[in-house]
Amino acid sequence: MRYWFTADLHLGHDNIRTYCNRPFKTLEEMNNILIKNWNFRVKEEDIIFHVGDFCFKNSPGGKKGEGVPIKAKEWESKLNGKIIHIKGNHDKNNSTKTIIERLTIRYGNKYINLIHNPSYVNIDTEINFVGHRHNNWEIKRIRKGNGFTDAINVGVDVWNFKPVTFEEIMKRYTKWKKELESGFKEITKRT
Repeated sequence: MRYWFTADLHLGHDNIRTYCNRPFKTLEEMNNILIKNWNFRVKEEDIIFHVGDFCFKNSPGGKKGEGVPIKAKEWESKLNGKIIHIKGNHDKNNSTKTIIERLTIRYGNKYINLIHNPSYVNIDTEINFVGHRHNNWEIKRIRKGNGFTDAINVGVDVWNFKPVTFEEIMKRYTKWKKELESGFKEITKRT
């Protein structure tokens, strides 16, 4: 069994292709590739944390750009693994029965806060896995009050439209942190 992380699938959401400049010609192509990529990596016995915005509006008839008439359970039935949903801002518009708004997990010796919107990160944990920002940034240091925390975007738009493991995330985070610290050392050397 493995643990996986992802966010912002927006299954059934046609306008997300334009909004996030996703490289798919049609909504059907986007949905199919997201499902294929998920199932290629995630096995039936795995657990996947989806950090918000799983699918979009299941309005009758599926208005252009507003989604398709497919319920969250139908999307889930096409995907491997046990999905733990963290609520996103679009999850109120679909049939995902998400009640978890924030979840802190322990992975090895790290405590990680999972929350969709990075505006609500927890500075009591070093790391937050977030979504919501799509392709705007991968990792960001966020200051709150007298403290700060690091937010790592686990959304599909920055991870090649695939779920990722903790190890993959930490490899990218470690590299980012080293670059940040070496840049800080360089600045302090000059002053």
